Amino acid sequence: MLSVPVEISARHIHLTREHVEKLFGKGHTLTSLKPVSQTGQFACKETVDIVGNKGRVIEQVRIVGPERPRSQVEVSRTDTFYLGKKAPMTLSGKLTDADPITLRAGRKTLKLRHALIVAQRHIHCSPERAKKLGLKNRQTVSVKIKGPRSLTYHNVKVRIDPKFVWAFQIDTDEGNAAGVKSGTKGEVIL
Repeated sequence: MLSVPVEISARHIHLTREHVEKLFGKGHTLTSLKPVSQTGQFACKETVDIVGNKGRVIEQVRIVGPERPRSQVEVSRTDTFYLGKKAPMTLSGKLTDADPITLRAGRKTLKLRHALIVAQRHIHCSPERAKKLGLKNRQTVSVKIKGPRSLTYHNVKVRIDPKFVWAFQIDTDEGNAAGVKSGTKGEVIL
């Protein structure tokens, strides 16, 4: 059995340098609250509100640092219904078809043209581990979760990068469907 730890990725935001300054002021740098599992990434003290259609708002959404080349807002499918948006399910960083969304920090707002997505479930993997296991970047696998609400997730993309730490990431909707918590072990099915 090829075991992988499961991580629940709650809604969060990645911002560019330019967008950090537009929301928090010139020269502002993101402040680390605590590290997250992936090397070099951290949950920030800074949060922003996501402003959807018809005045719908999700408040105090955590920013994940460090700054990125493109700003991205990752939510669950349930969040898109609440916000009145039709964000595509796609791999993180693939923003061509992403929905527009507005962010708010205090009195400052920022309109992003292509930023709102539902992140596709995926496994983070280092090149060394991928070579050892015979995995390829963007390969599709399945992951089985055992327990009272046993479930097999299909169409799981393998993402390979030297900074990646071995983990299967799903959003809150997917985690709730199987009744799992971060740290639960899944079985990778090739």
